[in-house]
Amino acid sequence: MTHLITRRLGRTGRNVTTLGLGGQASLQWTAEGVDPIAIIEKSVHSGSNYMDTSKVYGPSQKNFGEAFRRLGLSPEARNYDSEARNGLYLASKTHIRSVKRPEGEHFHSDYSEGMTDGFNVSTAVDDVRRSLSLIFGDGKGAYPQVSYLDCLQFHNINTMNEVDMLFEGFYDPRPDREWIGALAAMMDIRDGTNRTGFNPKKEKLIRHIGISGHWNSAALMYAIQRDTKRVLDTLLVTVNPGDCRFMPHRYNAIAAAKAAGMGVIGMKVFADAAYYHKESRFSNNPEDVYYKVGSPELPSQDLIRYALSVDGVSTLIIGIGHVDDDPAKCQLEQNLAAAQIETPLVHEIMTNIEEKIVSAEKEKANCYFQRTPMGLTPPRNVGAEADTSMPELQRTAVRVSWDTAYAGAVPIERYDVLRDEKVIGSVPHSPQITLQRFYFDDVLDKEHKDSPHKYHVKSVDASGTTAESPAMIVDARVSL
Repeated sequence: MTHLITRRLGRTGRNVTTLGLGGQASLQWTAEGVDPIAIIEKSVHSGSNYMDTSKVYGPSQKNFGEAFRRLGLSPEARNYDSEARNGLYLASKTHIRSVKRPEGEHFHSDYSEGMTDGFNVSTAVDDVRRSLSLIFGDGKGAYPQVSYLDCLQFHNINTMNEVDMLFEGFYDPRPDREWIGALAAMMDIRDGTNRTGFNPKKEKLIRHIGISGHWNSAALMYAIQRDTKRVLDTLLVTVNPGDCRFMPHRYNAIAAAKAAGMGVIGMKVFADAAYYHKESRFSNNPEDVYYKVGSPELPSQDLIRYALSVDGVSTLIIGIGHVDDDPAKCQLEQNLAAAQIETPLVHEIMTNIEEKIVSAEKEKANCYFQRTPMGLTPPRNVGAEADTSMPELQRTAVRVSWDTAYAGAVPIERYDVLRDEKVIGSVPHSPQITLQRFYFDDVLDKEHKDSPHKYHVKSVDASGTTAESPAMIVDARVSL
């Protein structure tokens, strides 16, 4: 299979195949008799051009390094083919959120302990250099000057605090700052600058920057809202038929990422094999890796086509347990075939696949990595303030403003603004991709401007479900 369907990966400008190779499964937990290098080689030979790995995936990066040397994709290989390397989109990840922080400050996900393989890894920049050495270099810290990652993703973002940590110094990345978040440093090694002081050689080690997360769609949306420079190019996020049974990414983070022009990579398509042979928990050993092609109850092709039909998704990454000479038994070949989808599935077919999850008693399979359902929420941070600056015009306005609600199982359609329990206007919902708030101006006539009023804002979704904010009392009286 050499001519695979591709999609544009957002504003990266790159076209990627609709299925990429995940860096876990047998690339991380390799059972006896399984050759992880053969999996990578077969993926490349099959024409797939998106490759995923991470520093926390055990030997995954080393396995890519060995495969790339054999395939002539490493600058150190005698048969190095730079054009073929440039045709791949290689993404790795870091959990480290800072390059500099005040003494004693620590976040639970800002870690590198036990994962350095002898490297001195203390910042996200060190993490990138470690990846380049393992994939393209000597595995001991050195790497060829022309080495690069196509994307470095800040992995597994769960909280607003982590986002704030990443953005420290984003607008003013001076080396003398007490705290510098990792995002500013990633911009240095993307652009070949040294604004943070952490890229003294002014290397260009990465092409794009992304974020990823399983659990909290709200935190991913917050990262997109804070990114006023639009340097976050990709979002790696859970996409499967169980999504809307939890806090859904589909109508929250994915919708925001698409609106911001980001490329979206879907993961956990099979709920990390919890749709198949194991309980709902993260895999941690070779016995957790699935080696079959789907199941009669949940055909893998249905799950792949479902994920690729979610609006905004560019590609999927799926880990491979094994490859086989028999195409019918080969996970890679079957998954690639299923991913050759030109037209998204219609709503009825997607609903039918969601029902298969329930029939197979797997509707709770996402419970260990995705936030519990909240349903449609009210608009957040609702405020109302009277503008009495134009008394000569006998005119008073109350500006009601708010931040986005979070969608439940269906998308949000609009926000209704109520004065004294009566709807006085509506504002269409659109993904909030900046910190600029929604607002509605209530221009009060003479009859209404001389008394206080109670304001609410109500979110309304496609099913007609509503969620209303607490009341705010505004006294709009002025002396004329």
